[in-house]
Order: sequence, then C-alpha cells, then structure tokens
Amino acid sequence: MKILVTGGAGFLGSNLCSRLLNDGEEVFCLDNLLTGRKENIEDLLKSPLFKFENLDAAEVEKLGDIQFDRVYHLASPASPNRHAPRSYLALPFETMKINSIGTWVLAQFAQTQGAKFLFASTSEIYGDPLKHPQKEEYRGNVSTTGLRSVYDESKRFGETITTAFVRYKDLDGRIVRIFNTYGPRMDRDGRVVIEFVMAALNGDPLPIFGDGKQTRSFCFVDDLIEGIIKAMESENTKGEVFNLGNEEEFTILELAEMVKKVTGSTSEVEIKEALPEDDPIRRKPDISKAKRVLDWEPKVKLEKGLNKLVEYLKSKDS
Repeated sequence: MKILVTGGAGFLGSNLCSRLLNDGEEVFCLDNLLTGRKENIEDLLKSPLFKFENLDAAEVEKLGDIQFDRVYHLASPASPNRHAPRSYLALPFETMKINSIGTWVLAQFAQTQGAKFLFASTSEIYGDPLKHPQKEEYRGNVSTTGLRSVYDESKRFGETITTAFVRYKDLDGRIVRIFNTYGPRMDRDGRVVIEFVMAALNGDPLPIFGDGKQTRSFCFVDDLIEGIIKAMESENTKGEVFNLGNEEEFTILELAEMVKKVTGSTSEVEIKEALPEDDPIRRKPDISKAKRVLDWEPKVKLEKGLNKLVEYLKSKDS
C-alpha cells in the first residue's frame, strides 16, 4: 500500500513510519520539521520504499497525483512545557492551524482519494477529568480559554471535523485518543518521562511540579503504534473513537523512583513549584473498547520500557 504519514519525522510519526516499512508498505512522510527531526528518519531514508517531503501537512496537494491507500494524520506540536521552544505553548497558532485547517484539508484529501483516514487525537481532550478512568463517551472537563486550550480545543475540533467528514462525506475515518507515550526518538521537550530519564543519567535533580501525587499512565511507543495500526486496519472501525494507552497508573513520585532504579541514579527529587495551569490531577484510560474491538492492549511494563529507553539513549551517546 501507499501510506501517507503527516508528522512522520516526529516521535510517534517516525516510529509509525518504521513499523509500516517493516511491514513492507510504501511510506510517504510529510513533515515541516517544526517539531519533527530529520535525524529521526535518517535510517528510513535508505529504504527505496520511503520518501520524505518537507511540507506542512495542509499543503498535501503539492504531492501531485499520488494515490494513497491510507492517511495517518499525526502532525502537531504535543508538549505542554511552557519553557520548551517546540511546545504547543510556544507554537499556539501553528498548533491550532494543523489540528483544524490541516485536519480539514487532509480529511478532504483522503475522502477524495477513497483512502482510509486516521486522526491522532489526545487524552488532553478530557482536560482535568471529573470521571476516572476516562471512557470514550466522557465529554471532558476542558477550558476553552485556558493556557492549554490551543492544543486541547484544536484537537477536539479536529475530532469534530473528522466525524463530520465521516457522517456527511462518507470518509472512512477513525479517531485515536493517545495517552502518555514514551520510548526511543523522544525529543527532550519537557514531557515527564524523558525529563526524568535525562536528569537521572546526567546526575541532575528530577524536577517535580506540585506534590508529585498527580497520576499518569505511561504506554511504551511500540505498543501504541500497534494500537494505531489496528485502529486503521481492523474491521468496522469507520467513525469510531478509541482510547490508546496503558491502564497502569503511577504517581509522578512513583515514576521518579522507578527511573532512579532503572538508571541506578542517586539523583534527588526536586519539588519545583505548583502545578501548571489546567494540568490534570489524574489521568488513566479505559481501554475496554480497544480490547474488545481491536484485540489490543499494551504488553510492555513500565520498568521494561524505561530500560529500553535508557538503552536507546546510551547507544546514541556511544
């Protein structure tokens, strides 16, 4: 198949491209390198089945008359770190544009071509949830004007666009809501796993915002990519929404201790300041629908996944 992956030079996108190539597919990676990195796809460029175009996803028509079978729309800044230059807080208008106009253009492109379409949404659409764990039916607790709204609300609108194209234009589209994911090719952009691991490896304090009792569920990237492909390829997923993430819930303090164990670090935990605005207190997916419909659930435990990430980071430094 000919497969288009937007944001294909990013963390998730490059891992998806690698997996699709390993499956024998012809992959077109579209990325304007705003947050993606060319180094993430350097090895992939050696394959005759892989092509890279430095383009904004909303400029997909510049690819010409190529007929695609699948369109995976993963392009978007994703880090909430207010101090990171590649975060959605640093790139608010670019974030809103790619998740709204970009999604509209790509959904229309896929519909015109008769290609299957997948929109990568996020657990952030649930905001600071009042229900726990979060099911797909939960509508969320999100501020339309808060600091994080440029990401949360643009992803929510991207879901609306995708659903409208399915309902009114017969697009063969589906939505995945991605919960916290980690693994090789992560950019050090302020997200907690990579920040903790890098700090531990460097012997620096592990920075914690708030009291550290807030929770997250961490999914290893290989598991997440398997879920994304299954959402695209399984039967009867047109118009459906799936949570993809790990059901195992950890406090940030527990994550810090596990990172110290895996790295052998003696780094101290450093309480920095209060939680950022609209930062959720608890986050954990209900993935019963993905289990039932996709026959999918994560297999890699957190400690094993952290070991894989540490090995990858060490191999890059060697």
